[in-house]
Amino acid sequence: MAEERPQCAHHGCCCKIGPSMLASDLAAMGAEAKAVLAAGADYLHLDIMDGHFVPNISWGPPVVESLRKSVGEDAFFDCHMMVSEPLRWVEPMKASGGTQYTFHIEACDGKETEVAKAVADAGMKVGVALKPGTPVSAIASVISLVDMVLVMTVEPGFGGQKFMPNVMPKVLQLRTDYPNLDIEVDGGLGPTTVDFAAKAGANMIVAGSSVFKPGSDRAETIRTMRRSVEEHGNGKTA
Repeated sequence: MAEERPQCAHHGCCCKIGPSMLASDLAAMGAEAKAVLAAGADYLHLDIMDGHFVPNISWGPPVVESLRKSVGEDAFFDCHMMVSEPLRWVEPMKASGGTQYTFHIEACDGKETEVAKAVADAGMKVGVALKPGTPVSAIASVISLVDMVLVMTVEPGFGGQKFMPNVMPKVLQLRTDYPNLDIEVDGGLGPTTVDFAAKAGANMIVAGSSVFKPGSDRAETIRTMRRSVEEHGNGKTA
């Protein structure tokens, strides 16, 4: 790719790699989750879609609860809530085993503060997500209440889309303004695109197809993405 890659100032936010379970073999999700955790993944990214906020349906609390029983209590579940009523699903996702509840600012209808507080009160970490076309200014009212900001690098709703490097200035803006904030990117991330995100300042990398594609070396894919974040984001040298 010839696109310019914005470079952030080095930061101290720990690199975390989260395979997107939507790209896994869904008939063997528990085994797939255990395999990527054993390969070095830091957390599991779970895409919850309601068919309204996005034109697709994935799964809900019963599947999350079953996955929790399969992998145990220690795994970190980042629940990416692509739903039109984010407040409605806070308690069900907590009860099913969610660790972090990442809601979309576009779905809040001005109630983002209420949603963020409900998530925190439920004992989950608070994440807020931005579609590619949504500016960082949209989360100004809630940024002080969240643990993480997710910047979508594809349009939400379907896996396997092409990474959008033109979104990286938003990541850089967030990293510049909030140097200690966890910043996640999701969509089209893999060894050939992760440098864009790492240089812009993302420290949480969601990767689906690049990790789960048949025949891939999952551990090496995860290591490659981790090296990129540690080098370009944290300033570490080999």
